[in-house]
Amino acid sequence: MRPISERMGKLKIGNDWNAITIIALSQNNPLKAIAEFVENSIDAHARNITIVRGREKGENYLKIIDDGTGIPLNNDGIPDFKYVATHICDSIKKRLKKEGVKGIQGEFGIGLLSFWTVGEILVLSSSSGEGRTYQMVMRREESGYQIMPRRTLFGHPGTELVIHPLLPGLKQLSGEKIQNYLASELRDRIKNAKVKIIIRDKIARKELKVEPRQFRGRHLSTFNSIETEMGEVYLELYINQPGPENEVSLYRLGTRVIPNIVTLDDFDKDPWRSGYLQGMIDVPFINLTPGTRDGIVRDSAFTCLLEALSVCENDLNLAVMQEKNAAEEEISRDILKKVQRAFKEAFYALPSEEYSWLEIKGVSPGRKKGSGGEKGTYPVDGEVENITEESGLIEGLTEEISNTRDAENEPRFYEVAGALYSALIMPGSSIMKVEGVKNFKVVARDKNKRIIESGYTVSWKIREGQGSLSETERAIMNFTAPSEPGITVLEAIVTQAGTVCRAEAVITVTDSLSSRSEKFSGSGKGLPGYTFKRAPGELWRSYYDEKNNLIVINNAHADYIYAIRKHSRKAKYICKLYSKELVLNNFPGFKPEDLLERMVELSLYTEEYLK
Repeated sequence: MRPISERMGKLKIGNDWNAITIIALSQNNPLKAIAEFVENSIDAHARNITIVRGREKGENYLKIIDDGTGIPLNNDGIPDFKYVATHICDSIKKRLKKEGVKGIQGEFGIGLLSFWTVGEILVLSSSSGEGRTYQMVMRREESGYQIMPRRTLFGHPGTELVIHPLLPGLKQLSGEKIQNYLASELRDRIKNAKVKIIIRDKIARKELKVEPRQFRGRHLSTFNSIETEMGEVYLELYINQPGPENEVSLYRLGTRVIPNIVTLDDFDKDPWRSGYLQGMIDVPFINLTPGTRDGIVRDSAFTCLLEALSVCENDLNLAVMQEKNAAEEEISRDILKKVQRAFKEAFYALPSEEYSWLEIKGVSPGRKKGSGGEKGTYPVDGEVENITEESGLIEGLTEEISNTRDAENEPRFYEVAGALYSALIMPGSSIMKVEGVKNFKVVARDKNKRIIESGYTVSWKIREGQGSLSETERAIMNFTAPSEPGITVLEAIVTQAGTVCRAEAVITVTDSLSSRSEKFSGSGKGLPGYTFKRAPGELWRSYYDEKNNLIVINNAHADYIYAIRKHSRKAKYICKLYSKELVLNNFPGFKPEDLLERMVELSLYTEEYLK
């Protein structure tokens, strides 16, 4: 005889009702419970399912109606509610699966009990073989059940499930929330079963249709399925711009188990947590925790899944890296346009003789330098020349005008300027010696910043300070500085068909010009582009590559890493690097304090237009 310490036995439930209570309350999500009721209808081959949210006699209720096969009948031809109520944890569906019936999801026999997390009373109705309707009534936290004929008419096949009153904490359980949850939770089940699900929210007076969730992004068609010894793993993955909505969900047989696979420690790594992937992985052979059905058993099936997905992780990481690079290039192009546009606008206001980065030396086809702008030609984009009364041209003020005209020498429709929208004075800021002479021009532009060549009037005046004007009603005029140092503010008023625009220019008059103009030596290559060079651990932020006319940015610098967290901050950071390189290359040999002054000046005028 074996010792008492080695005796063997079998486990059994000591308190059946306590076990049932634990099972009924194990479902922690009322939406999951509703999804299980809908799945029961799909398992019963329903083609149409209607979910009704309403209020009656001051109580909120939830009703689910389907046209499926209904509750299986007993030997008397009556819906076998007794089997449903007395075979908890022994679902008939499990037996049907063993017999080869496909398309059935449930197997634990506990789904109906989850109504405890939704409401107080469950009424389940189904028709008999003779057309008579019966119903079963169950009450929350009560062990009994009732089966009785239904007195009211039941004008449809299938089943009707009613839960009332809903629990107090479910007042916010709207039709939209149910719609969105079912669209993701039962995505493939709805799609494969071709079932139509309608939500009638009588409280909100809305009718909603549940459509299977559509993923966004570029479909990674090379990742469709993976064969394993336990079955096939199905993948539907999309690559997208990074965002919180990008999640890869884990499904089993078309029903979502885990909304985001990253919540599993084994998948808390790239590519799954990169934020670029969206989609689903359907694993028919994984085993679920019965109570909530949103947990995974870490058994041999789960190990098989890990091994299967590890095969494609390197390729997915490569796809994510390529998407990152493409996105970075797109952002870089966008930022480059913004930065260059901001600097061009700033140069309109700054002394042209001191900032020559827009002085592109090429000329447009059919035009010779200093030709005065003959008919049929346009200036090269970005080109700036000194203003002269003879030529009457300011080069590069518009980005929208084409370099050429068509064969008939008529402007294309997108070259024709519209109505007056804004005006500016060239230059908008300058330094003059006392009694010096400098020419200024007002430029009228439409909403798209195209130059308006005629059809407007100009009126010049000195708003503040001293000096004299050679003209007061022409686009170009000469200003003569006073004999004493000071600040003069010029104002030009441009009028066209009732529209009035004002522009101003600030002139600093000094008795001795700074040596900065004498030392100035611009590159004359136009605004540079920029590129990246990864130099971790090195302190330089950027440098100017004169040969290629590029600003090289250290994208491993701590400041850059901080800046890229926000698109607007990245644009401002690159703009500051541009200012630094522009100043260093336009003012060689200047003292550090003078360079800082120029950088403040340039930054002030550019950041206003960095939008």
